[in-house]
Amino acid sequence: MPASRSNPPNDLPLIEVTFCVLDIETTGGSAKSDQITEIAVVKVRGGEIQGQFQTLVNPGIEIPLMIESLTGINTAMVQSAPKISEVLPSFFEFVRGSVLVAHNASFDLSFLQFSAQEHGYDWEVGHVVDTLSLARLAIDREEVRNKKLATLAQLFETKNQPSHRAMSDAQTTVEVLHALLERLATMGILHLADLLIATGKSKSRRT
Repeated sequence: MPASRSNPPNDLPLIEVTFCVLDIETTGGSAKSDQITEIAVVKVRGGEIQGQFQTLVNPGIEIPLMIESLTGINTAMVQSAPKISEVLPSFFEFVRGSVLVAHNASFDLSFLQFSAQEHGYDWEVGHVVDTLSLARLAIDREEVRNKKLATLAQLFETKNQPSHRAMSDAQTTVEVLHALLERLATMGILHLADLLIATGKSKSRRT
């Protein structure tokens, strides 16, 4: 089943780019053997929230006690939730035409891509911005002890705080993204192409 999505033009000023900032919760760390339990996306453009998407997901397996303790999501909570095969079409439609953003994006995208493939969706991921990579570029090592989302939230004094729940983490990532973009603007990163190039270069930098 096709689930392709168009990319915005690279010459767009960042203030005109629609970003879909996402976060997921899962039953564990492996996209091949674990399952998604929650998805949240915040759509923003020009610093303003355009919409939100959030749902619990029935993983079809028991949620380990360690994960329940971390996220607060237990098996009973997700029993009546839709399965990922039911969630994906709405998710694809919501993020269509946007630039995806996540903190440590490879983790979230590995689960979403594996789920899409497993359920027969041909999903073209398109442009992705990782706030972890941006933080490595914009923040000196002397400023923070690491580049974890919670550490960046503390640095930027964000209104929202990460809590290992998808929506609060996505909302926090929105604030971190905007703070990082302000810093990067002073480095001449003002258009989408600039941001994508900067992200690519920053991947080789170490935390």
